[in-house]
Amino acid sequence: MGKSNQQQELNINGIKVAVTSPDKPLWPKKGLQKLHYLEYLARIAPYLLPFLKNRALTVIRYPHGVNDERFYQKNCPDYAPDFIETVVEDEIHYIVCNNLPALLWLGNQLAFELHIPFRKIGTEAPSEIVMDLDPPSRDEFVLSVEAALLIHEVCQKLKLEAFVKTSGNKGLQVYIPLPENQFTFDETRRFTHFLAQYLISKEPGWFTVERLKKNRGNKCYIDYIQHAEGKTIIAPYSVRGNDEALVATPLRWEELNRDLRPETFPLESIHQRILENGDPFAEFEDAKSNKHFGPVLDWLKEQGL
Repeated sequence: MGKSNQQQELNINGIKVAVTSPDKPLWPKKGLQKLHYLEYLARIAPYLLPFLKNRALTVIRYPHGVNDERFYQKNCPDYAPDFIETVVEDEIHYIVCNNLPALLWLGNQLAFELHIPFRKIGTEAPSEIVMDLDPPSRDEFVLSVEAALLIHEVCQKLKLEAFVKTSGNKGLQVYIPLPENQFTFDETRRFTHFLAQYLISKEPGWFTVERLKKNRGNKCYIDYIQHAEGKTIIAPYSVRGNDEALVATPLRWEELNRDLRPETFPLESIHQRILENGDPFAEFEDAKSNKHFGPVLDWLKEQGL
């Protein structure tokens, strides 16, 4: 590839994409350039786009790669092409990424991290519950594994389907799909608070809901407050802006063990992983038909929880 800042039209997975500086280094330690990132997005789009669809997108952009400045972007820039869809919420013109051309345009803008709200456009209710399990560092990653397994055990007993992914950094995130536009954030808060308190009752030396990092010690933070209106979470299969180009990677429950490491899931390995083992979130949308959250919520209310 010749070095040039001029826009080039490249064919990426059958889509003609206007690309600037395709050889720009983005993750220097990995030797990954912009073209590598765009190729990743094109391959992963069938698995990523369902989670971006009809959601107001917040991105983190790294205009010079991971070792330089970054900035959050909520408002769609004025120079965005006509095919970029937007939605206005609270006077912010959010990008809505519903298709591959929009995703590749975001990639060319060096939007690495794609953060989504818990509800879809036009609804007021969450589409899923997400529990963010945040250990103090990657050295204590095993604590997030233990937390996820305990949550999975509870969900199995309550007949709720749960899914798990890495955060792409140092923790895990557990997802519980919900029927669309049926339960409020206040109602789901009852359940996330219950889960957090259950984990602490089981292992008070491992888990905490203390918001101040300096007061957590070496415990894993069970962030049940993050699941709320106006909050966002990293999308499944989004890459993160760390040196290793780690991806927020969906896992199978049987993969969770004390030897699991987040460094196992860098950008360059994810597509092959899906080809060999399938997508652990493939049944996510079908799981929204699960009817058991209503009875669980009724029980929590009866218990005054």
